[in-house]
Amino acid sequence: MEQLLRFEPAIRLACFLGVFAAMALWETLAPRRARLLSRWARWPSNLAVSTLNNLLLRLLLPTTAVGLAAAGGQQGWGLLNHYPLPAWAAVVLSVTALDLIIYFQHILFHAVPALWRLHRMHHADLDLDVTSGSRFHPLEIVLSMGVKLGAVAALGAPATAVLIFEILLNATAMFNHSNVRLPARLDRMLRRILVTPDMHRVHHSVLPEEANSNFGFNLPWWDRWFGTYLDQPAAGHEGMTVGLEQFRTARDHWLDRMLRQPWREDRGRYTIGRQPPAAG
Repeated sequence: MEQLLRFEPAIRLACFLGVFAAMALWETLAPRRARLLSRWARWPSNLAVSTLNNLLLRLLLPTTAVGLAAAGGQQGWGLLNHYPLPAWAAVVLSVTALDLIIYFQHILFHAVPALWRLHRMHHADLDLDVTSGSRFHPLEIVLSMGVKLGAVAALGAPATAVLIFEILLNATAMFNHSNVRLPARLDRMLRRILVTPDMHRVHHSVLPEEANSNFGFNLPWWDRWFGTYLDQPAAGHEGMTVGLEQFRTARDHWLDRMLRQPWREDRGRYTIGRQPPAAG
């Protein structure tokens, strides 16, 4: 366990770099959609905010989710530490439960106007690609980590399960935000076990009824079971508009304006159950 904690940063960084490089190459060789902005116009700010978020978490929090899980195992915190299961079952149950919690958290960030103001920085991206999966406002990242730490402590998830979940969540976020083309038949098959790029892209539509669907990041079952699944965008994947109507200039995607988005005007806002005001 001590070795797991010791090498956690290296393990996570290696997985991140490997998946990032693979998806960036795939996007270059087989893109799904034409770009509105070049990589040079978007990537510096998207990667900068991702780096800022990692530094902020290290400064503000005394432990990672994996570290908290290890401490919980030693101290006997959480549900699974009171009802012992085979190691493999505890891992599977923990990864699945944490994914379900992230699904409901995602819905919450759409449903509560104050949280939507933070989350909309993620949705404002005019193109989806591998960098979009880590484009989140720092305040949202801090709140999300608080939810994750609480879930890990309450569940009593094993440290190994939390590390697996963190790697899966990061890898699948890069995968399902990527601008890659999958054969339709393969996409249909993968959707049974994994959120695909075509499935998640619908969630980034400029249309509220499409953006308020397909909330899953990793496992696709929650959207189907809880009635938030939408198979395809009305305009098709090549014809749909990605982003938000109020942040559509290249200048809106510089880092300084991205960080100020929660406090900018709310014209065209939408959260679950609230439609944009009629033009006039």
